[in-house]
Amino acid sequence: MPATPEPQQTIALVVRHNTAGIEQPVQAIVDFLRVGGYRVVLEADTAEHVQVAGVDAMPVDDIGRLAKLAIVLGGDGTMLGVARQLARYKVPLIGINQGRLGFITDIPMDRVLPALAEILSGKSKAEERVLLEARVVRGGEQIHCSVAVNDVVVARGSGAGMAELKVTVDGAFMYNQRSDGLIISTPTGSTAYALSAGGPLLHPTLAGIVLVPIAPHALSNRPIVVPDSSEIVVEIINGRDISVNFDMQTFTSLQHGDQIVISRSPNTITFLHPEGWSYYNTLREKLHWNEYPSSEGKLK
Repeated sequence: MPATPEPQQTIALVVRHNTAGIEQPVQAIVDFLRVGGYRVVLEADTAEHVQVAGVDAMPVDDIGRLAKLAIVLGGDGTMLGVARQLARYKVPLIGINQGRLGFITDIPMDRVLPALAEILSGKSKAEERVLLEARVVRGGEQIHCSVAVNDVVVARGSGAGMAELKVTVDGAFMYNQRSDGLIISTPTGSTAYALSAGGPLLHPTLAGIVLVPIAPHALSNRPIVVPDSSEIVVEIINGRDISVNFDMQTFTSLQHGDQIVISRSPNTITFLHPEGWSYYNTLREKLHWNEYPSSEGKLK
């Protein structure tokens, strides 16, 4: 009897909305994957903005259950949005940079097909990243829960005065802080808002969470890194128009007495990179650390 053919493996495409000229590279990726024997689907929101003949649309939850991996074309914001939704399904992600910085969507468009060929042939580097989980507790009851790849940010409104926040770590009082807000960041998020607010860079493999004050009243309030096994509680003591956001994508308004309970999520996300990828190469390129000593001893 002839051997039973293996079922087609499914690969999902997620594309940033309203990206001019994106149809041609999307079609090229679809054609490349089909030649390789893969079934290609478009994430449902993508399918509303990008039309590719003969390609089915699929909701994120179905992608999580069925897809071998997901390819994301866009900026880091696009990747953050889908990564948060797919984390619980353990679907690996490949990031194609259609944005500006591209710390986590790191493959340039002119390298897409060679990079995909390498990764799909097994010549890839898998990189696991942690997430944060945060619960908003009001009057002893949970009113909201979400996850973040980059950061959980508690911040005042644009027209309000300073926020006063009480922070405890594993039940131990750390400080009362008056500031514009507080960033609680993963190592992944250390290159995002936390960096612009003066926080340190954390290598993605570090088991830490960084707390970075936003424009603190007391200059002695400095960023601090705590173990990622910690439970961090931020309580709203005073201030107006205070909210908490998750990767700058979902928001919840807060009241005095509300507590945001933050811990490491049990889920992780996996990025797939071509062989030879290096986190330090990414930092050097994106942060312009690309000056090398010349043979004359001067910087190029």
